[in-house]
Amino acid sequence: MKKLKNLLPIAFLFLSFLFIITSCDNDSSPSPNDNQCNYQGFSYLDTSNNTQILIPEANLNTQFFPNANNGPYGAPGVEIAGTAPNGDFVFFSTNVITEGSSGTANEFRINGEQIPGNIVVTCQRAGTAVGDEFRYDIQISGYETEFCVIIDEVL
Repeated sequence: MKKLKNLLPIAFLFLSFLFIITSCDNDSSPSPNDNQCNYQGFSYLDTSNNTQILIPEANLNTQFFPNANNGPYGAPGVEIAGTAPNGDFVFFSTNVITEGSSGTANEFRINGEQIPGNIVVTCQRAGTAVGDEFRYDIQISGYETEFCVIIDEVL
């Protein structure tokens, strides 16, 4: 039992990376997320064209930093952190905060491990107040996942 418990974090990292390299096309029309987050959290589109939620929005805390003085990496930005269903901690940070803009992630970590590769972020919906939505298309090595989250704090 103890051996199995020690393997769970490794299995989660492997499955998370596998999900990240699974095709996702949530940003293409017609997408169920075109106008609002119909499903929320950290998700991907599986090979059967079904949305799979890796981390539900209820398990994520989204902080919006509109000012350069206190934002991530010295610029306005967003930080998303939370706990995956298996208990692993997930952290994502970017300074891409304008709808339609693209850039890179500052950090994307699962249980302390940096997700490898160049992480391209496209902001598909941007909010400014608590309760507003942020929607990010995340591309890693040509594969897509998505964050569709509600702003919990404006700092």
